[in-house]
Amino acid sequence: MSSMLTRGMEVKARAPGKIILSGEHAVVYGSAAVAAAIDLYTYVSLTFPPPSHSSETLSLQLRDVGLEFSWPTKRIRETLSQTIDSPASSPTSCSSETMKLIATLVEEHSIPESKIEIAAGVVAFLWLYTSIQGDKPARVVVSSELPLASGLGSSAAYCVSLSGALLASSDSVNLDFSSEDWLSLGEKEQKLANEWAFEGEKIIHGKPSGIDNTVSTMGNLIKLESGALTSIKSNMPLKMLITDTRVGRNTKALITSVAGRRDRHPDTMTSVFTAVDYISNELASTIQLSSSNDLAVVEKEEKVEELMEMNQGLLQCMGVSHASIETVISTTHKYKLSSKLTGAGGGGCVLTLLPALLSASVVDAVTAELQQCGFRCFIAGIGGKGLEIRFGGRL
Repeated sequence: MSSMLTRGMEVKARAPGKIILSGEHAVVYGSAAVAAAIDLYTYVSLTFPPPSHSSETLSLQLRDVGLEFSWPTKRIRETLSQTIDSPASSPTSCSSETMKLIATLVEEHSIPESKIEIAAGVVAFLWLYTSIQGDKPARVVVSSELPLASGLGSSAAYCVSLSGALLASSDSVNLDFSSEDWLSLGEKEQKLANEWAFEGEKIIHGKPSGIDNTVSTMGNLIKLESGALTSIKSNMPLKMLITDTRVGRNTKALITSVAGRRDRHPDTMTSVFTAVDYISNELASTIQLSSSNDLAVVEKEEKVEELMEMNQGLLQCMGVSHASIETVISTTHKYKLSSKLTGAGGGGCVLTLLPALLSASVVDAVTAELQQCGFRCFIAGIGGKGLEIRFGGRL
């Protein structure tokens, strides 16, 4: 299969972003957390030049940030010969020595100071590409529906879609390349893509939890409890209004401040984390219950709304809310809608449950009011598919 793919065929991959429905911060202290895939995606297109083509470069285009990188494959080989000559048969971590070598390749391009955080993503790209594909010339184009650095798992969706495209054009994945539909990977291949994506996430974040890349790869919902990830199948359609406050936050500083509050009030904060654990478990149970009729759906939605409100109250107790988050909550509350922050807090994104029977005019009104505050709004379905691959036509 891979020999067919190397002749100018385009391989596309897409991977969803994620939200934390409950349990952020408390999960560090042993509470359960529930995360879900959202139907906003990062897309990767990978094309190898046909044999007649004389291109000997590897190029990466990041459409959403308006940056493009390219390296002669000879330059990549000279710098990373050790990695390329002994490609990893299974996912391995990028050593600090290799990371320094890759960084020299990235530094050959001048990244504007305002976009310097993109550099780690380019390092992750070169590590994943050379580990899986060696020094083959290719063109890689990345585009995304996810806002960057806002708690929606944009870096994980990037690493997952990259890993998916690279593996789909290798001998590691067995897919029907004559199909024109989006295809899901088998369980074993999904696991492989997830492991590679996790290595990319480590390059970008240092010590990621693995939740983001796992949700992005597998899709649906996932409960994390005592370090173990369990897949949850939703039995109710969940739609969220996601409001990006556009307020950047320092995740590390927020985690440190929660730890400080716990040190000063150990018994009280332990009770807060225990309450969050109950909320996560009740939320997971509610979502999995089957609904016999519309009334049952409404009852479940009301339960989810109450759990979200309680979780938000506890996040305020932890000190991770923010004036922008409170503005979103008070605005949506006017329309009798329930909201909570998602992710680290201190800004970032806020979730608002949109009940199934809610009129479109209410959604339009609340969205317009939030946008007047300078916020950005998205509507997303919750718990959809994970990583998918699609094969394009020949060049």
